[in-house]
Formats: sequence, structure tokens, C-alpha cells
Amino acid sequence: MTVPLSILDLATIAKGQTAAESFAGSVAMAQRAEELGYSRVWYAEHHNMSSIASSATSVLIAHIAANTSSIRLGAGGVMLPNHSPLTIAEQFGTLETLHPGRIDLGLGRAPGSDQNTMRALRRDPMSADSFPQDVLELQGYLTGPTRIHGVEATPGKGTNVPLYILGSSLFGARLAAQLGLPYAFASHFAPNALQDAVAAYRREFKPSAQLDAPHVIAGVNVIAADSAAEAQSMFQATKRARVSLFFGNGRVFTDDEADMILDSPQGQHVAQMMKYSAIGTPDVVMDYLDEFTAHADADELIVAHQSNGTEARLRSVELLATAAGMARV
Repeated sequence: MTVPLSILDLATIAKGQTAAESFAGSVAMAQRAEELGYSRVWYAEHHNMSSIASSATSVLIAHIAANTSSIRLGAGGVMLPNHSPLTIAEQFGTLETLHPGRIDLGLGRAPGSDQNTMRALRRDPMSADSFPQDVLELQGYLTGPTRIHGVEATPGKGTNVPLYILGSSLFGARLAAQLGLPYAFASHFAPNALQDAVAAYRREFKPSAQLDAPHVIAGVNVIAADSAAEAQSMFQATKRARVSLFFGNGRVFTDDEADMILDSPQGQHVAQMMKYSAIGTPDVVMDYLDEFTAHADADELIVAHQSNGTEARLRSVELLATAAGMARV
């Protein structure tokens, strides 16, 4: 690989699995990623999703950090309008104090949930409008000076936790460029504006104290397996699971039902979401990722390993690292 590889761990709760088993799998993945030389592992804030266990993102990061020693860990991301900037500064200031030099803070402005869940979070529907100001307030708590007179984050002040702007549109790209922050594009599930957003970010970037040149992280799905047939089977299972997630309203469809929905115009949206997916044996996956890196004009790839179950995901993590020439053990 010509760029670093990182991992987006979706903390998936597989069919028949518990949240505790999902967390054990996340620990195993981070430990293996650390051994193999991946750059970082990020966890995303989602709420009211029965198949995703990373709702308390900072708590999960703390658990993973306590069970690893060197790999960078962070949020990919915290949905900042769900929280006060001071609270997030305190949480990630605490993480950085406990695990110096290992913590990242990616920030998004989406709810990470549906409208009813947004209300349950006590989130103001207009809170996303203040996202740029909230990012600056948060940055002040972590790097100084504070933007709220007389209010400091303890822990947090002076920890200089690096911020990343997450997005899938030109809004996030331009904000990241204006603030001189790294930009992570969610192309693993929202692919449409990838090239336009990255071009705008690079064109409009202004250097900052954190970053002197643009840095683009692009998301991509990966299923690396020992055979092409195995990889394709797992890819189909991943798409079926997404059908239940987005259209099931709490119901899990049978394979036949899910396949019928996937073949419908409505189901084609699921396929479009996973447009950027490297599926197959390691050599096929590597060829795809090389092409995707150039297509996305990316400085780093963050990979969502979509294989079924912990064992298959770990195998995908290992196969990709070996194929990329980065495996150290």
C-alpha cells in the first residue's frame, strides 16, 4: 500500500450474538490490528440500532485502550450535536490523559439515529446548525484558549487531542478546509459526493496549528477471504443484514425475503451505499484498494471489515495486512 491503513470497527452485534460478545470481538480486532501495523481503529456513535454496540463511544474506546498498548484509537465519530462540547472535551481529555498520544476525536453533525431517537437524546432539531461553532468551542477546551470565559475542561485543557471532521458532503469538506483539520469522508456508506468533496477540501484548505497540509481519509468496505466464493457469500450476507437494519423496523428478514428486497428499486439503495467495496481474495482486494486510493485522492484508507462474525473479520484483517506488506507478525 502507498498509504496507511486504518480500521473502522462498527462493533457489530451479529445474529445470535450479545453486546458483550461484540465487545470481546472489538478487543480482539484492535489487538490484532496493533500487532499487524494498522495505523488506528475508530468507533462510531450510533443509537437505537440493535446490531451496533458502539453507542457509548468514549466508554468503548476506554475499554479497548486498556486492552491494547500502542495503536491509536478514536471516534469515527462522535456526533457532536448530540452533546455539549464541554462534555466531549472532558471525556476525550480523560482518555488522552490515561492513554497519552493514542486518542483521536472525529466529529460529525448527523444524529446517528432516527427522529424519535433524536428526541430521546434530548437533541434540539436545530442543533446541527451550530456545528462549526461547537467544533471551535470544543477545540478551545482541548488546546486553549477557552472560548467560554471562565470555563475549562479538566481533564482536557492542554491535551491537544487531534480533531478530524467527518462528512459525506461538501459542507464537512469546506469546514475541515477552513479550520485546517483532517477530513474523513464516509464513502463506505455514502459514496456519491466523494470526489467533489475531496477536491473542494484540497482546494480550499488553510494550514492550522494542528495540520500544515491537507489530509484525506476515505472509508471503504473490505471482505478479504481465502476464496472468492467465500468473500462473495459474506458480502451478500452483509447486504441482507442492511436490508433488515434499514427496512425491518425491528424484524429480521429471511434470506429469501432480503434478496427480494435487494432486487427491488428500494433495495438498490443498499447496493449503492456499498458502492466502494473490495471483495475477494487478498490480491483482488489489494488491486481494488490501490485503484480506490487514486480515485479518492486519499492520504489514508479506513477500512470497514464486513466479514461475518469475529473469526472471519479477524481473518480479513490479517489477509489484508499481509497483502499490503505491513504485517509484522
